[in-house]
Amino acid sequence: MTMDSAILPEIPTGGFNFENFNRNESLYKNGYPVPGAIKTGTTLACIVFKDGVILGADTRSSSGSLIADKNCEKIHYIAKNIYCCGAGTAADTGAVTRMISSQLELHRLNTGKQVPVCAANRLLKQHLYRYQGHLGAALILGGVDKYGTQLYCIHPHGSTDKLPYCTMGSGSLAAMSVFESRWKPDMNLEEGKKLVRDAIIAGIFNDLGSGSNVDLCVITKGDLQYLRNYEVANVKGERQGNYQFKRSTTTVLNTKIIPIEVETSQTFSRTLEGKKESEKMDTSS
Repeated sequence: MTMDSAILPEIPTGGFNFENFNRNESLYKNGYPVPGAIKTGTTLACIVFKDGVILGADTRSSSGSLIADKNCEKIHYIAKNIYCCGAGTAADTGAVTRMISSQLELHRLNTGKQVPVCAANRLLKQHLYRYQGHLGAALILGGVDKYGTQLYCIHPHGSTDKLPYCTMGSGSLAAMSVFESRWKPDMNLEEGKKLVRDAIIAGIFNDLGSGSNVDLCVITKGDLQYLRNYEVANVKGERQGNYQFKRSTTTVLNTKIIPIEVETSQTFSRTLEGKKESEKMDTSS
C-alpha cells in the first residue's frame, strides 16, 4: 500500500444502500412491529403567478378525531425570500423547517448572498430521504430569487417536483380540482389570491381534517406579505333565541321526597364492626 492510498479516504461506491432494510427486517423478526401510517388532515395550495408565488394553507390542527388547534400556523419561515407550507405531523414539519432555515442562514452569512430556492429544496429533500418517509413532513416550498420564481412539491420520502401549481394534504384533491379548472399562466395578484383562497376553502368544506381559517403568503421580488387569517371560512353562528325559562313554566304534577342518610367514617366503621360480630355469632351457632 502506497503512502497516497493510506492518506486518501476511501471513496464510497454509488448505488442504493440497503442497510436500513436489513435492520428493519431484523427488528420485525425480533418482535418489534413496523410503524403504520398516521392519518393527518391539512389542505395546502400554492401557485405561481405573474410576479411571484402565493402559498396558502388552512389552520386546523387535528389529533385523531379531536381538533387540537383551530388557528395554527402551517406556513413556515425558511428565509426572507423563501417560505414553506407543511402538512403531516406538526412536530415534524416544524422541526424540519426550523433546522433547514438555520442551515440556510449560516449559508447566507458565509457567502453574503441571497439564498437560492433550489438550495433549500436540496437540503429538505436530502434530509427527508434519509428517513425514507418515516418523518411526517409533506412540504410545498416557494420563493423568488435571482433565478426567478420557483415552486417545489416535496414528498415525505424525499422526491420533489417543480410545478406551476400544487396541493398537499388530505384536502388536496378538492383544492386541485379548483386549480385544474381555473389556473392560467401570468395571473395578476388579486386573481391569484382569490384562486388560492377558493382552493383552500374547497378543502375546508370537503375534508374533515381541514378547517377554520385561510392563511396566505405572497412572495414577490423584494417584497413579502404574510396574510394571517386572510379569511375566516367557518364562522361560528350566533345563538338566536333565549333558552332561560322562567320559574313555574313547567307544571309539577307530583312530588316525592326520599330522605338521604349521610354516614360518617365513624358510623361506617361501627356498621362494619356490627356485621363482623353477627358473622361470628352465625359461625359459632
